Amino acid sequence: MPVSWTLLIVLALALAGYLATRARAVAQTGGDTRKLHSRPSYHGWNAALLTALPALFLIAIWRFVQPAANTTLVAVAGLALAALGLALALGRTGPAFRARNAVETMVKGLLILCSSIAILTTAGIVFSMLFETGNFFQQYPWQDFFFGTTWSPKFGGGSQLGILPLVWGTMYISLIALAVSVPIGLFAAIYMSEYASPRLRSIAKPAIEVLAGIPTIVYGLFALITVGPLLRDYFAQPLGLGASGSSVMTAGLVMGIMLIPFVSSLSDDIINAVPQSLRDGALGLGSTHSETIKKVVLPAALPGIVGAILLAASRAIGETMIVVMGAGASAQMSVNPFEAMTTITVKIVSQLTGDTDFAAPETLVAFALGLTLFVVTLILNIIALYVVRKYREQYE
Repeated sequence: MPVSWTLLIVLALALAGYLATRARAVAQTGGDTRKLHSRPSYHGWNAALLTALPALFLIAIWRFVQPAANTTLVAVAGLALAALGLALALGRTGPAFRARNAVETMVKGLLILCSSIAILTTAGIVFSMLFETGNFFQQYPWQDFFFGTTWSPKFGGGSQLGILPLVWGTMYISLIALAVSVPIGLFAAIYMSEYASPRLRSIAKPAIEVLAGIPTIVYGLFALITVGPLLRDYFAQPLGLGASGSSVMTAGLVMGIMLIPFVSSLSDDIINAVPQSLRDGALGLGSTHSETIKKVVLPAALPGIVGAILLAASRAIGETMIVVMGAGASAQMSVNPFEAMTTITVKIVSQLTGDTDFAAPETLVAFALGLTLFVVTLILNIIALYVVRKYREQYE
């Protein structure tokens, strides 16, 4: 029997159990539901949850552990468990049964399970990267990886897998992107929340948020066709800094434009959440509107603004398509913003693309790069949490 049919039958049994136990609870009181500890709907939900949840959980786990398992056996086990749950619910139905407590306990357990999925997924990702990174460092010296200044993977031997050029390119492009997006996004948020009229705000904010819905491949094409040639023709070549349209500045500028709505929209919502009483108190003491924003509103909203900037920074560090099309794929260390460079994420993709030997260090290095990126992001989160807690204590 196909698993889809089994799921439909389990859900049908759950619906039947809901209706049957609800009617049974009412019948046992002679129609006077005041004699019931819990409302009839709770008895119905108790039967539905007891019928569906264990069976669906068993089928999901079984299919995950044994994808090629006999579907008939899985179906029989799931239906048997559903029937057992339905029988248990029918047997427990009665005026004294605390159905509401049972339903709340099952819902609480379901919520705990759902909230644990993110934690378990994160742990799985980290452990998988740690395991594969360990395999990589067994084949390649960690000193050469963390302190090497040359990135030149060669399948078959002779690879130089120094991460420093990739870290430099990632940080350089991200800093340029943040230098563009943070001031523009923050100033736009301040204007929309403190100065703009409601009509202008209703038009400007959706217009800015349109930028967040544009696919990154479109930004990449914009960088490749428009921004790159403009920077090359009007800045790089006249200044003698380069002759290529692919550069750190190209990717940074376009990525900064992409990040503007991340900063502006979140900062706008956070600034609007600052209590009006703080503004009124500052104005009542003689502060001007601008002084109130600078001395009261922004410090009070700083924890949220830091979170918005952190989100933008994480987005910049993890961007791939704009870097590929705007900055090129040259792993080098240079302070010239009009030189082509690359980032960690681009090389993760390139090392895992194509017909490669998964056990080779040139492939396993992608996991070491991913773990390094994870650690960098974790450090950014720790710094942001420190700033958030410091200012939150000050303004609570």
